[in-house]
Amino acid sequence: MEQALEIERVDLVCGVNNVEHHTELNGVDRLVVRRGQPFTMTLHLRPGTAFKLGASINLIATTGPEPSEVMDTAIKFGLNKFISPARWSATAELKSESAVSLTVCSHPAAPIGLYQLALDQGTGVSLCQFVLLFNPWCKRDSVYMVKEAERQEYVLSQDGLIYRGKPKCISELLWTFGQFEPGILNICLKVLDQSLKHLQDPIQDCSDRRSPVYITRVLSAMINSEDDKGVLVGNWSGNYEHGIRPTAWKDSGSILRQWYNQKCRAVEYGQCWVFAAVACTVSRALGIPCRVVTNYGSAHDTNSNLVIERYYNKFAEDISDDAIWNFHVWVESWMTRPDLQLGYEGWQASDPTPQETSDGVFCCGPVPVRAIKEGDLSAKYDAPFVYAEVNADVVEYAILDDGSTVKIDSSTTEVGQCISTKAVGRDEREDITHLYKYPEGSEEERQVFEKANHQNRLIQNEEEPGLKLKIKVNPSMMVGSDFDVYAQVKNNTDSKKSFRLTFYAQAVTYNGKLGETCGLTVLTGTNLAPAEGVKAVLRLQYSMYGKAIAQEQMVRLVALLIDKETKEFHRATKTIVLDSPSIDILVQIQGDPKVGQPIMVEVMLQNPLPELLENCVFSLQVTITGVGPKELATAELEFTPMVSGRRKLVIDFNSDKLSSIQNFKNLVIEE
Repeated sequence: MEQALEIERVDLVCGVNNVEHHTELNGVDRLVVRRGQPFTMTLHLRPGTAFKLGASINLIATTGPEPSEVMDTAIKFGLNKFISPARWSATAELKSESAVSLTVCSHPAAPIGLYQLALDQGTGVSLCQFVLLFNPWCKRDSVYMVKEAERQEYVLSQDGLIYRGKPKCISELLWTFGQFEPGILNICLKVLDQSLKHLQDPIQDCSDRRSPVYITRVLSAMINSEDDKGVLVGNWSGNYEHGIRPTAWKDSGSILRQWYNQKCRAVEYGQCWVFAAVACTVSRALGIPCRVVTNYGSAHDTNSNLVIERYYNKFAEDISDDAIWNFHVWVESWMTRPDLQLGYEGWQASDPTPQETSDGVFCCGPVPVRAIKEGDLSAKYDAPFVYAEVNADVVEYAILDDGSTVKIDSSTTEVGQCISTKAVGRDEREDITHLYKYPEGSEEERQVFEKANHQNRLIQNEEEPGLKLKIKVNPSMMVGSDFDVYAQVKNNTDSKKSFRLTFYAQAVTYNGKLGETCGLTVLTGTNLAPAEGVKAVLRLQYSMYGKAIAQEQMVRLVALLIDKETKEFHRATKTIVLDSPSIDILVQIQGDPKVGQPIMVEVMLQNPLPELLENCVFSLQVTITGVGPKELATAELEFTPMVSGRRKLVIDFNSDKLSSIQNFKNLVIEE
């Protein structure tokens, strides 16, 4: 049995690591790193403790109040020869008889937050604590930005310009975001911990923090205080007697510190630009590229018909519920959208100002800006509301003495003008209206409006009377893990309803052939009051679905609902495609490739599944024996280059459970 490592002290080398991870502005007194990028520490061993290269040493990284391997909040990994950019990994190098250099790299899609790193030696030996952030510098991270100038502007810049006023008289407000000021990062993490999502289910919430889509939606709800322990109270009354008037704020740090110091009690008061600026600060602090956007002539569509209806009484007073704000300010965050179709990556609009509820909470977004431009109101989240803000039509009516109305005017150009944000690297305004809409009055703009109007009518008709049944799934469902899916029932009647719900899962192939049942739950004897809803949870366990699914990794969910009183039958189905684990084949070339001379290639792949992989084959027909859970499949392949120049060496891996995994190595083959 190998001797356990006894650690005397750990040097986290924060001065070096934080600089390499672009977090040195947070200070160098603690380790703050970005995911998918290695960091190095030095372990100083106690006298008499020896470290041998190749020793079986395991590490465990944990985050959240109840770390779980199933939820990816407790990750165990060992020492490897090489750092993998696609998973948690570590390497070690002996610096002296009593010092070991340990390099660790996190998964590029790991949940962000406060982590503990320990040696897993039967009893955990704590090594360090570190904060893990999103990484716009990492190509595998979902917030990756290509241009360094944009990363400097949207992640690292601590001040900016916010635009207010009117289209013909645009004014600038210089705002200090201050995301790197002392204590602000801790406060931003506290904001996440005070959200309803975290308070209701901290285990799931900490796991979901891998997704910038999820984080952005949480922040949209938490910056206002309508439903939770949010940061700011909105006030548009003009009476700010018990707080600070919104126009007095010039920085986010003062607001966040006041919220934190008064034990998470909401700060009084904010309006749209204040909400947006604080959301931008928290997003940048967590590593999500973010910018503040102003929309002039911003519509607030209260009845979701994409038309702003203005009603005037006989005194010419506007008595409408709908409104058009002179300007309205929200934020855009940069990220991919794996939950939506290709083309919807990039800037996502979200609005922390409390206007309307979304899923029962005052929040809005994130919704792809591209979806708004194309009038795709089916895109998550809250596309109809944001579309109306920038592209609603305006119709004006006069109310006659007998109560009837007559149309007096209409406009298709009043809403959504001069949409503005600060330019990259310059203190100038950039007009981004073209990102949200086609030119006013153009044929494309009218076509998009008609498309959006048609989709909106379909959306509005979803809430018809009766029992409503929907299937909801998580954005990330990965092969090898256990996860939950949901059947939601809502009573859209004015009387109590009793029903029986059967919710099950079956394996299915791409051509519709059904396989084994791999999950079942039943609700019976449930009574719902009018407008009340209930959620049935079906736990899909890998031990069940893993042996049932085909290589397409598809599962069909079916929910059957019977109204016990009327005997009406409702059915909902959804076919899901499970995500493959992030897998990378490590490729090492031994020597310099030359034409006509054999060369050896060492390849390795770690089994991400909690079971044995059998019939493993790398390309070039090299067969590997079974690979156990978390073990490495390795092989040496030999090939002989026949042509000089730049070439790609492609390695392919197949097994009984995982197939078509590829990686490549760029080669320069000499004569």
